[in-house]
Amino acid sequence: MSSIILKDIQLSYGERDLFNKISVDFQQDQKIGIAGRNGAGKSTLLRVIAGLQPLDSGTVSISKQMKIAFLPQEVILNSEKTIFDEAFTIFEQYTQLEQEQRTIEEKLESGHEDAADLLERYQYILDALAHFNRTEAEKQTVNLLQGLGFSKEKFDTSVNTLSVGWKMRLVLAKLLLQQADFYLFDEPTNHLDIVTKEWFLDFLRESPFGYLLVTHDRYFLDKACDWIFELSRGNGSLYHGNYTAYLKQYEQQQADLKSAYHLQQKDIARKKETIERFRASASKARMAQSMIKQLEKIELIEVEPPEPTISFSFPELERAGRVVLTINNLAYSYGDKQLFKNVSCEIQRGQKVALVARNGMGKSTLFDLIVGKLALQTGTVTFGHNVHTAFFEQDQTKALHQNKTVLEELEYSCPKVSEQRLRAFLGSFLFVGDDVYKKISMLSGGERNRVAMVKVLLQNANFLILDEPTNHLDLYAKSVLLQALQQYTGTMFFVSHDHQFIQELATDIAELTPNGLFYYPGTYEAYLAEKKSKETFVDERKVERKEKEKNEPQKVQTKESQKNLRELEQRIQKLEKKIAEATKKLTADTHDYDASKKIIDAIAVMQAELESALREWEKSA
Repeated sequence: MSSIILKDIQLSYGERDLFNKISVDFQQDQKIGIAGRNGAGKSTLLRVIAGLQPLDSGTVSISKQMKIAFLPQEVILNSEKTIFDEAFTIFEQYTQLEQEQRTIEEKLESGHEDAADLLERYQYILDALAHFNRTEAEKQTVNLLQGLGFSKEKFDTSVNTLSVGWKMRLVLAKLLLQQADFYLFDEPTNHLDIVTKEWFLDFLRESPFGYLLVTHDRYFLDKACDWIFELSRGNGSLYHGNYTAYLKQYEQQQADLKSAYHLQQKDIARKKETIERFRASASKARMAQSMIKQLEKIELIEVEPPEPTISFSFPELERAGRVVLTINNLAYSYGDKQLFKNVSCEIQRGQKVALVARNGMGKSTLFDLIVGKLALQTGTVTFGHNVHTAFFEQDQTKALHQNKTVLEELEYSCPKVSEQRLRAFLGSFLFVGDDVYKKISMLSGGERNRVAMVKVLLQNANFLILDEPTNHLDLYAKSVLLQALQQYTGTMFFVSHDHQFIQELATDIAELTPNGLFYYPGTYEAYLAEKKSKETFVDERKVERKEKEKNEPQKVQTKESQKNLRELEQRIQKLEKKIAEATKKLTADTHDYDASKKIIDAIAVMQAELESALREWEKSA
């Protein structure tokens, strides 16, 4: 099988070894995630394999028949073409051959004098085009574009009118259309909404090609990867299993390494003590000198410094009323384009509600309407009794003062909070020592998000509205944020495109669609399972209906069948009523999550009974 072989690769920046004689083989069909702290060299490794980053020493060998494609974090894409035409440029060589074929045919028909040469070229073109199916290529292009969130209505849109995020999706589509044997993905999910992420994850799992994947999405690493390549302190190690399996192996190795480290340090200390005691002794000086040479040759064991300890101390929040937010019949349009309509919901105290939808559906617009940044066009937004809000904006370049330092920004925004408490929170969010004196304008996107989140959490608000707080955060920073928000006792309405973050934080899911807001009590994975069940049920009913229409003659209903049908309809109505009552009970004023889980389980059982009854009703109708 084809492979990529790294042999003793060495790369240093100043005195720091990024890669210290790393050797590893990557097989063509392996799906590999790259793990490592910020600055470990994950992106650099991809650039080395892609041939874009020279090494100090060592070699990279790639099998000749192996086709590799590389997706960097950012690509500048300028094109006057439409979205579809730009994606289809991957097949440009075949398009040119088709044009040349038509030209040659016209010349041959007109009796061109170089007919022999033309026929030879014509045969070459026919042989080359025998491997190309335009209809299939167009179908693949449509499917990939739609999977990555482009609607067919936008296929004729000019590429140059797209945002950076949508251009990156188009670059990803072009890359996948290359049908490479092995891919180098550097943060491919950065510009994908959670719906598109789920599609891309399924696409990767079903694809035959292998890849090296850099991402800050732990769920993605768990589900998309069967191997993990860890970069740490200049070394590289390949682990079999997904990210969770890697962590277990890594933690055990670190425990063993620490034991070995402590034993080595103890041995070194003993040798040094012996040397000092007997260096001047005539009878034992020889042994002391031998120990000195041993110490000079010893290969010191190094261990990763521990991650900072995280602790949060939230003051007691002022108690809000039972209903924190009521949205009634909101609608919003930009000119002739309506984003959404019929949006209504009620958020109650203590709930942590995740808002999910594709990009462009209007999530940020809905938040801007709620906090008053945009004027309402239709409907009402009402906050409950004693509700105090804090809003985390998606674009922190506008929300933060660029010329202030990190500490000055927080002192300005939270004047009643002591400097000691400000520093404590900043420390928990990975700002230590002189980091607090950095200018906001000099911070990375992830660092700005962390500053903004500290601002939000120190407002003592009892209702947080958070628009993509996980953007630009690495795995560890996301873990810090998740721990903080899990400890927060107030109410929350938030958007995130991180599957695991939503799963571990949200108590309820609200799905925004063009025609309204649909509410799902329970976790994100329960919501996905319910959606999938409904879609499967609808598909099954369509198939059943078609088969029935095709194969079965129309039946005349007897009195008995009419009676059974009425009983079935009454049973369906009772089940629907029970489900509605249970759902109402679930959203009542309670923090008893054990009781809530029992209700959710009961609802799931009743929904299964209802689906069975509906199938039976469909066959009897």
